[in-house]
Amino acid sequence: MKDLGSSKYFLSIDVTRSRDGICLSQRKYVLDLLEEIGKLGCAPVETPIVQNHCLAIYHDQVPTNKERCQRLVGKLIYLSHIRPDIAYAINVVSQFMHPPSEEHMVVVMRILSYLKGAPGKGIIFWKQGQLGVKGYTDADWASNITGRRSTSGYFTFVGGNLVT
Repeated sequence: MKDLGSSKYFLSIDVTRSRDGICLSQRKYVLDLLEEIGKLGCAPVETPIVQNHCLAIYHDQVPTNKERCQRLVGKLIYLSHIRPDIAYAINVVSQFMHPPSEEHMVVVMRILSYLKGAPGKGIIFWKQGQLGVKGYTDADWASNITGRRSTSGYFTFVGGNLVT
């Protein structure tokens, strides 16, 4: 076994160390993804998904390229591990991967336009002396217009750093 030193780039994740902590980002991954789909020159948007969206499956929806949509959402799911700001939007569009429509693809493209605004954004793990655990949760009861299902979410901090 050989010690290769501190990691700087691993599984498309940039690792930056400082005396204050560690920063993880996927800047190169985001820029490569934007270049691959031809959105490198797009105008960035402020939010990954519009507020009070009404995404659902409708009988008169126009279908889109299923394989392309599934591939893009899969790449965005991988990205959401380092970018929790897009996790909700990814959760919403991933619910419609079997019959994706043009409307769903528009939301996927909006998420990509949002990423264009700050491709290097990531998460920071600060060095702290304490390891207290704090958890938060929220729920939106019966908000899903298709099946009246509830949406819930949670996140956990260890030592002031987001871990789940």
